[in-house]
Amino acid sequence: MKLLEYIDRIKIIHKLIRESRTGTPENLARRLSISTSRLYVVLDELKLMGAPIEYSRQLQTYYYAQAFEVNIRADFRVLKPQELMNINAGFYFQHHYPLLFL
Repeated sequence: MKLLEYIDRIKIIHKLIRESRTGTPENLARRLSISTSRLYVVLDELKLMGAPIEYSRQLQTYYYAQAFEVNIRADFRVLKPQELMNINAGFYFQHHYPLLFL
């Protein structure tokens, strides 16, 4: 799955759970355009990260048993040649500029 799609899905799930308006698992899965089994996997992943997710059969919604927040951040930037060399241990430059390493 594409990273940004996954992040968006987590944000939507979190918002709906926080507002206690997810509906049944089947409805939530349909709303997210995923299978119910995939939804359970995502919910289990969130629980492994500490999300206190519960389900109310009476209200037919997921909710947080206690206050919980999700913060996901991704920063993108172009790397400078020296940063690239440090990250890849010079592999990029060795491959593209072999004369530098004679």
